[in-house]
Amino acid sequence: MEDYKVKLDVFEGPLDLLLYLIKRDEVDIYDISIERITKQYLAYLEAFQVLNIELAGEFIVMAANLLYIKSRTLLPVDLQMADEEAEEEDPRFELIRQLIEYKKFKEAAANLRDQEALRENLFPRSPATPELAPQETLLVEEVGIFDLIHAFQKILKRLEKKPENLREIFAENFTVSDKIDHVLRVMQVGISLRFEELFVDVASRTEIVVTFLAMLELIRLKQLRVRQEAHFGEIWIDRINEAQPTFL
Repeated sequence: MEDYKVKLDVFEGPLDLLLYLIKRDEVDIYDISIERITKQYLAYLEAFQVLNIELAGEFIVMAANLLYIKSRTLLPVDLQMADEEAEEEDPRFELIRQLIEYKKFKEAAANLRDQEALRENLFPRSPATPELAPQETLLVEEVGIFDLIHAFQKILKRLEKKPENLREIFAENFTVSDKIDHVLRVMQVGISLRFEELFVDVASRTEIVVTFLAMLELIRLKQLRVRQEAHFGEIWIDRINEAQPTFL
């Protein structure tokens, strides 16, 4: 595999990832399992490393914080070291407080965006919107990078479950450029493809990684778009018709 480094124009932070994991598991934010969420969080960091995605230092800091909280929860209360800054005995308290505060600001920002969109429809005689350069947006239609990484992880796990005798041994010479050409040949304008269908014929971990990187690059170049009909639902991929304008 060629040395290809992923740089995302739109990327969420560690608190976004934690909220995503909590929402996906449908658990109460006040009753999160530190052991489970730490394991899931570290699995995402491992996937980022496999994909050579550049991570901000705050992701590593959060990982260390989760491990620290997990270690405290494993110790009996009488053996835990006193934390002068802690306001509660529960070592999860500070993390939960941060998540709740962050969630409030995120929901407020989303509400402001909704209000802005609503007001745009209340003034039909407003001046025409100036033609501005399109924003550098990686993903559309509520499909975030965490959804794609989750789908990517499932593909890797599916490969690991295959019997060894069904795997072919061959020289792996895949490049992102080659896989980009392959994806464009497979995808047809006007026909949606399920995420998993891109990986039907892949036979190795390297090929999965390179195919996924090729898909991310095509999304960044606005050749493909991804969508979900419901939160945490199946991911669909569409080829964008270059002859028509793209609305993001």
